[in-house]
Order: sequence, then C-alpha cells, then structure tokens
Amino acid sequence: MPEHRPTLPLISAERRELVLSAAVRQGLLDPERAPLAAFLDLDAVAGTVTALHAAFPAELEVRHAFAAKANPLGPVLRRLRELGMGCEVASPGEFAQALAAGFPPELIVLDSPAKTRAELALALDLGVSVNIDNWQELARVDAILADRGSSSRIGVRINPQVGGGRIAAMSTATATSKFGVPLADTGNAARLVEAFRDRPWLTELHCHVGSQGIDLDLMATGIATTTAFAERINRELGRRQVTGIDLGGGLPVNFADDRTAPGWDAYVERLRAHAPALFDGRYRLTTEFGRSVLAKSGFVASYVEYTKVAGGRHVVIGHAGAQVATRTVFAPDSWPLRISTHHPSGAAKHGAPVPQDVAGPCCFAGDLVARARPLPLLAPGDLYCLLDCGAYYATSHFSYNSLPEPAVHGAATAPDGTVRFETLRPAQSIDDLVARTTA
Repeated sequence: MPEHRPTLPLISAERRELVLSAAVRQGLLDPERAPLAAFLDLDAVAGTVTALHAAFPAELEVRHAFAAKANPLGPVLRRLRELGMGCEVASPGEFAQALAAGFPPELIVLDSPAKTRAELALALDLGVSVNIDNWQELARVDAILADRGSSSRIGVRINPQVGGGRIAAMSTATATSKFGVPLADTGNAARLVEAFRDRPWLTELHCHVGSQGIDLDLMATGIATTTAFAERINRELGRRQVTGIDLGGGLPVNFADDRTAPGWDAYVERLRAHAPALFDGRYRLTTEFGRSVLAKSGFVASYVEYTKVAGGRHVVIGHAGAQVATRTVFAPDSWPLRISTHHPSGAAKHGAPVPQDVAGPCCFAGDLVARARPLPLLAPGDLYCLLDCGAYYATSHFSYNSLPEPAVHGAATAPDGTVRFETLRPAQSIDDLVARTTA
C-alpha cells in the first residue's frame, strides 16, 4: 500500500500567531468584551479548495459539493461558491442556507435520511440533485413525479456494507448502518436493478463510507463497490442509464500537527487503484467533502479566566468548552485537539511543559478540552487556542448553560501584508439570547 503523502501546511503556527495578535490589537478578542472567538483563515481555505480541484483530472466532469453541516455560515458558503464549489445539504435548514448563499439548484445535492414530502417536492421542482435513501422514499418520489417532470439529477444511496473505521459514530457503511439501501442484504441488488429499469429518471448512485477514522482504502473499496454496481445496472439494462456517481465525502483530517494528511492526491490515487472506471470519463462525479475542506484553516481562541491547583493537578478555566468543542469534550479519545498557548498580546508562550487540565465554562465536571496536557504554565489573562477547528466546533454551537454563540471572524492577508478581518457570524449578545428564549 503506498504511503499517504502529506502536503505542506496551508496554515502554520506563525500564521496563527499573526492572526491572533492582529485580532487582539483590533479588539476582536478582549478579556471583558470578547473573551472567546473563532477564526477562519480565508487564504488557507482558498488554497485547500484549489488543491481539491487540482487533484482530479481536468477532463473529468466533477462537481465538488461542500457538506454544509461542517460550516453553514452564510459568508463561508458564499465564499466557497465563489471558489467554484457546490453545496451538499442534509436538512431543511441547510437547504435554505444553500439557496440563500446563492448556490444554483444544479450545484446543490440533497441527502438526509429523513426528507419530508415538502422538502423532496421543493428540490425536484427547483432541479436540485436528490439522493434517495430508502425504498419508502423512492415510493414518495414516484408519487411526486407522477404528475410533473423534473430536471433534477436523481440517484439512490446504497450502503456498500464494507465495514467501519476507528470511530463507530462516523462509520456509515457497516452492515446495520442507518444510511442507504444495504446492497448485500438478500434481494436488494436485484430489486435495485429493477428499480432503475422501471425509472429512466434514476441516473445516479451515491455512497458514503464515513469520515473521521476511515482508512482511504476502505473508503475507496466502498466507492469501487458502488462503481461495480453501476456497471451491473447498465449491463443488465443494456443501456447507459447510470451516468453519475456521488463519491460522498469524509476525507480524514490530521489532528496531530499542521500537515494536511492525507491529501487530495492520495485520495485520488486510491480511487484510481480501486475504481479505475471513474477516470475514463463515462461517469460524471460528485464529491461531498466538509471537515477536510475547512478544519485545518480554523481555530478557537479563549482567554484564561482563572487557574487553580486541585489534587496536585494544575487546572486552567477558560471560555472554550463543550459549547464550542462538543465532540472533544464528550468523546476525547476520538476527537483530541491540539492546543497552542499565548501571551495576552497573542504572541506564542513558551516554557517548560506542565501537565494541565484545560476546562471550559460549562457547569459539569467533564467539561474539559484537555486532560493533563503538557503545556507552558498558563496564567489568568493568557490566551490559548484550540486548533483545527474550522469545521464544526464553533459553528455547531451546543447551547448548554445558555452560553451565547461566539463571534466567528474570517482572516485574510491584504496587499500590504496586514491581516484584515470580516465578520462571518457576529457574537450573540445576552439580549439576543434572552429574546430567543423568551416566549
């Protein structure tokens, strides 16, 4: 098996320090007014999207649809649209956000295992691509199309049942996964062939093996199984009916250091090895990457509010906890995060490492983003950053203790070399929070 080659970092420790220091100078971080904020390096995002497009041969028809769940903020979606991406949506809210961000219907892909009739009807009326999840949904689409046509690209999501990865919750191609039509279950393959035979408007197949914790070869094996089934449908029908394959997303993110590993080139290399038919032009392709497009380009910054020693352990209490790092707090072994330490100015803080618990503001004992982490000894007023948080995290806010949503700022380098910011989401004020929760 070839080594998964890492690519050079698109965002470095020096770049983060530059952004953080600029944010402090410009008042985007302040110990009283803004003790917590998230940042997304827009220059790094552009570099990642460019690398994604470049990894696939230019002669192929490929639609790269960003998985909106990873970061559904309107300015982020608009920026990705401007960079040439489409949008994959999996809920009525994400669907509406994609439309509001200006994605044309033909660049939107509707997934979700729980689409309502109204959601399906709207998608088919607009010409949005639809991946049907199950037999009952197929019957629903039959009923909707009985009295109307649609320009939508319509496919069926299959579960290739190739197994799971290291994180069960992120593995979607196990034998009993909730997603898709299980291909190996008795009778399903033959029934799907007949479903395509009876419905000329079914022209695509979709699969998604999973995301974090999924090995590239397992991912490619699931896609190869899907491609082989597309070949079977076309062969048994005696016509080229399946013309598109949705490869899903799920490229794992390296949370260990600044490298992007594996890179898009390694992913395409494994696809070539397992499913060469994808590269001869007979299928139009769709991808649905989310976390891997944005994660390495973002971080969450918090001031240290207090420090203490408990049972001989140094404890740091700050403002970044379960509300912005939900997965890390509740499943730390699966979602560990790196932490960088800084002086109040934003400059990097160095020193002998001391084991420290880094605790958030939520009122339960387990609200820890790190346990006994060796870090330079932090003091009240210092800053620390949770790294690789450009996807999910601050934009998937957990409203425990009625903690308000922090601001999310986009950073870009101006022609004069200075860092300039734009608001991707304003901080939620206490008045806004109260108004939202008051009848």
